[in-house]
Amino acid sequence: MTTTETKTKKPKVVKVPTEKTVETSSDSAVKIPKQKVSKIVIKKERSTQKEGADSKVILRIRVRAYESKILDASVKQIMDTAIRHDATIVGPVPLPTEIKKYTVNRSAFIYKNTREQFEIRVHKRLIDIVNPNAKTIEALTNLSLPSGVDIDVKMM
Repeated sequence: MTTTETKTKKPKVVKVPTEKTVETSSDSAVKIPKQKVSKIVIKKERSTQKEGADSKVILRIRVRAYESKILDASVKQIMDTAIRHDATIVGPVPLPTEIKKYTVNRSAFIYKNTREQFEIRVHKRLIDIVNPNAKTIEALTNLSLPSGVDIDVKMM
């Protein structure tokens, strides 16, 4: 097994004169010092808006299930309900699948080296509803979803 090393190029150093010479009409030369910039700082302006009608309220829905087909069907049902009530939707965003693996001995004594592996996969989706109105929230709370689907709702 061989290892490869990555070679990085060193940046070239360029010497810049610190003083600039300017010749005048007479025979003498005048030296003008050059200005140096030490730091450039960019500041963002803070918004002075108070919480109210202009601020964004996000309803973040996180849906989890063991089967991806049931999960996709319930996400579609949530999105259809939100669209029906004129809500702005971001998503569904597929989150990484959580995989839990369990290893178990097949036998107790003679065949101890043989093992069996089981895994549980938890599929996840994320849906954001921007500025939901009261009708949208009421419709989502009255929604009946299939068993095996876990929902977490947060107001941000």
